[in-house]
Amino acid sequence: MLRLEGIRIELGTLRLSADLSFAPGITALIGPSGAGKSTLLATIAGFTPPLAGEVHWDTAPLSGLAPGGRPVSILFQDQNLFPHLNIGQNVGLGIAPNLRLDAGQHKRVAEVLAQVGLAGFEARRPGSLSGGEQSRAALARVLVQDRPVVLLDEPFSALGPALKGEMLDLVRATLSEATVVMVTHDPDDAKRIADATAVLADGTVSAPMETDRLFADPPALLRDYLGR
Repeated sequence: MLRLEGIRIELGTLRLSADLSFAPGITALIGPSGAGKSTLLATIAGFTPPLAGEVHWDTAPLSGLAPGGRPVSILFQDQNLFPHLNIGQNVGLGIAPNLRLDAGQHKRVAEVLAQVGLAGFEARRPGSLSGGEQSRAALARVLVQDRPVVLLDEPFSALGPALKGEMLDLVRATLSEATVVMVTHDPDDAKRIADATAVLADGTVSAPMETDRLFADPPALLRDYLGR
């Protein structure tokens, strides 16, 4: 289980506290722009150290670990595909940053690309792919890392509704065994695939609640965000 214990973040004008756990499955993190959702993910991933508190995976604290040493992978909004590398290399970076892959690792890249619907795309460059295909390649790089915690920072927000829906369903199909925290502004994203939803507003994060139950009877913070 992913646990945030007594986390306090102060970054510029942002003040944020978090004391909650994320269970296996998909948890949506919803709230207004500027509330600190992306910053919270960056703290879990190790890019932004908290002023106080600790991030735990199971019983192990993560504060002494660099981002690459944490059991965490993250998919950002811009997806970070390198245009000068082909898709096989972009995905292979998730295994070895120096791209020195053995035969078994190359096979693993091919398997994951097939899993996301990009079989045979290894030699293609990102610029030759559609937006939806680029999103699939970026997700493949997360999957090939095979880490138990996956953070999604609105990676599909630039896609149209149909493509975004396809990608959300693909996340559900491929990451059901992981602990996933998905930042979103769209309640429909949470309703579509999230087992639980947490609300970040006014400097605090609510404990995750079963998504259907939360939206059926939203607390004041969520009602304010939804405009109800």
